[in-house]
Amino acid sequence: MSKYRTFNCGELRRGNIDQTVKLAGWVDTVRDHGGVIFVDLRDHYGVTQVVVNDETMLKAMNRECVISVSGKLRLRDEETFNPKIATGEVELVAQSVEILGSAVNQLPFEIRESQETREDVRLKYRFLDLRNPAVHKNIITRSEIIKFLRKKMEDYGFLEIQTPILTSSSPEGARDYLVPSRKHHGMFYALPQAPQIFKQLLMVSGFDKYFQIAPCFRDEDARADRSPGEFYQLDFEMAFATQEDVFEVAENVLHDTFAEFSNKKVSSVPFKRIPFAESMMKYGTDKPDLRNPLLIENLSAFFADVDFAPFKNKPVRGIVAACANSSKSFFEKMLAFATEIGMQGLGYISVLSGMELKGPIVKFLSPEKQNDLIKKLGLKENDTLFFISDAPKFVDKLAGQIRSELGVRLGLIDEGSFEMCFITDFPMYGISEETGKVEFTHNPFSMPQGEMDALLNENPLDIKAYQYDIVCNGVELSSGAVRNHRPDIMVKAFEIAGYSKDVVEAKFPALFNAFHYGAPPHAGIAPGVDRIVMLITEQDSIREVIAFPMNSNAQDLLMGAPGGVTEGQLREVHIKVR
Repeated sequence: MSKYRTFNCGELRRGNIDQTVKLAGWVDTVRDHGGVIFVDLRDHYGVTQVVVNDETMLKAMNRECVISVSGKLRLRDEETFNPKIATGEVELVAQSVEILGSAVNQLPFEIRESQETREDVRLKYRFLDLRNPAVHKNIITRSEIIKFLRKKMEDYGFLEIQTPILTSSSPEGARDYLVPSRKHHGMFYALPQAPQIFKQLLMVSGFDKYFQIAPCFRDEDARADRSPGEFYQLDFEMAFATQEDVFEVAENVLHDTFAEFSNKKVSSVPFKRIPFAESMMKYGTDKPDLRNPLLIENLSAFFADVDFAPFKNKPVRGIVAACANSSKSFFEKMLAFATEIGMQGLGYISVLSGMELKGPIVKFLSPEKQNDLIKKLGLKENDTLFFISDAPKFVDKLAGQIRSELGVRLGLIDEGSFEMCFITDFPMYGISEETGKVEFTHNPFSMPQGEMDALLNENPLDIKAYQYDIVCNGVELSSGAVRNHRPDIMVKAFEIAGYSKDVVEAKFPALFNAFHYGAPPHAGIAPGVDRIVMLITEQDSIREVIAFPMNSNAQDLLMGAPGGVTEGQLREVHIKVR
């Protein structure tokens, strides 16, 4: 028995009738039914109806104040049963009420309607927002998912090890959060963008399988699926492992997690493996939503000998969708969308009854070409073939956006499933749009396919890496790679990207040094915990599944961060603000 309660607000049932009990919680609602007052009392576990016959007990009681109430439990009248709550057949008749925590009369928003409130107000009063049962449930689900993930990793023989939060700055793709040192004038720590180097060092240290629910810190702009500051990963690494070894663990853990916490259909194991180049061609993105059945066709060769000016000397993509019978406004809206994303227009050919082709482009196709097009794409009556043509660096992305929009507008997306895949064979290098020079396109610590031979003898732009992503419903859940564990390959790989051996030694001293003392082949991946929870709970924003998130402008409105500090604090860490 507690001083404040003998039961929680979600556990009383018929078997407790006639017992004298004590509950504690927040006053959710107060309803006056002509002299008899009904109070819904809410805590972490649920809601119980309390009947108050003595109005003096209500003195100083208002919504969201915290009370402890004692009384006898009774069965509700059958016509007043509430099947929406677990305690809906019983009610507590109050004999005494104690106010434990008062609340102001004017709330900034209705608790159960907090999700409809402006986000800045929600985040400023996040402690109230979290009382909303729907928001509260998201955080509970997050805790349960993390517990499940830990258990799965332990079952696979992984050892949980914590890695440092204060570390050195290293060029890993995003801006670092820097922390000035008090003891070392002019020097800085950095918060880790990921435990990347530490987990590789753990493999060199002789640990076989490592994991942690790792905090990662990146000074990036916010998106619906990205928090501007910190986020968490299920980070794991395996010694003496190949790409397929990592895939086996990742897909089984993720499949079981999504199946455990959702009623939706989950991709069966093994997940599809889609090479990067194929993904860009078929889906127009390296984050394909496989719930959308539409595919992109490469029609460049087909139109090479067709005298149609908009397609001249440009790649051409096509998407077939069964929508020729759609309204005129449907096509007008698709054209408007195409214009919004930067296209000059959106040509199409529709297949009418009798397999007649109709559209402005048809007149440029001979009867033989029309038949070839029908056969090549397997066109049927009511099909419409949409065309996308643009510069090579834009065409696939534009085609992917048209594919996605068609999938949504035609209702083709299967909302009852989680479709997962691995995207593999990423290019090791690309050309920087800013400098025109060769640069890494993904994780610079990855092993190139073909190892040293590829680095010495292949065009850098043709080299693929053992890099891979997991994608679920168009959302990137994680990136991973087989790591480069050989210092000679590491030096050559960075040299191609414009970094000398001296730079490699200076930027990554621990890793480079460790690789000279016997490093095993190793590989890993790091699914994003926040995104996993966001997808499972069907939230549109990652902030809905983080207890105390920053807003989209990287501000903590609850705590007032970032905020100013005193001149004395600045002097201690040798910083002067101008």
